[in-house]
Amino acid sequence: MSKIKLHGFNNLTKSLSINCYDICFAKTAQHKKEYLQYIDEIYNAERLTSLMENVTDLIGAKILNVARQDYEPQGASVTMLIEDGVEYSKGHSTTPEAPGPLPDRVLAHLDKSHLAVHTYPESHPDDGVSTFRIDIEVSTCGLISPLRALNYLIHCFDSDIVTLDYRVRGFTRDQAGSKHYIDHEINSIQNYMSDDTKKAYQIVDVNVYQENIFHSKMLVNDFNVSNYLFGTNEKELSDEELKKIKTRLHQEMLEIFYGRNFESQPP
Repeated sequence: MSKIKLHGFNNLTKSLSINCYDICFAKTAQHKKEYLQYIDEIYNAERLTSLMENVTDLIGAKILNVARQDYEPQGASVTMLIEDGVEYSKGHSTTPEAPGPLPDRVLAHLDKSHLAVHTYPESHPDDGVSTFRIDIEVSTCGLISPLRALNYLIHCFDSDIVTLDYRVRGFTRDQAGSKHYIDHEINSIQNYMSDDTKKAYQIVDVNVYQENIFHSKMLVNDFNVSNYLFGTNEKELSDEELKKIKTRLHQEMLEIFYGRNFESQPP
């Protein structure tokens, strides 16, 4: 799509929502407690703020305000109000939706954008499965694009399941007065994923093109049960135990991926 000559500034709102799920097996009640403590420690509000500061750098924005909170017994939230960028350093792409390295510096003039992140650690009451979920929303209005942070956020959390929603809302006018409801080419969020991301996951799309709504869900390809054990290792478990754990973890992943429960082991 050729660059639109606008009347005024860009009024389109572009929102990227990411839900990341990390699954593990914590065999005992003590292991589950330690897992929740571990998640709360590495994904506390201070750490999440640092990660979101990296996102603002990636998309070429400036932080105006930060609100953050750690919760009891677990979980954390961070919300940032950011300014949009309008000038990019020499040598970088000026296509807002282009993935990859982003501008080194930025001049900003808008305050209609925000970042929000929330964590949800939880565990199954009986069978040892624990699932950590983190929800992130990057919403921008203007020249910068949340798609610039896509690959960073996916790799940042090294997740087992990822669900992505990208939508463009509102309209902007060109110099002739005509309304434009999107200003860039896209038929899938996968257009903006790196090759290593696409190789690491099975990806399914559900898109509503006429409404500028794009949805992708991702399931990790590499499943090694040893990577999912918290507080124990394979040597401490029998072959039968390992088989049951692997089956239960795999079922948990598929249930989250498909968004429904299986009464028995899924095919």
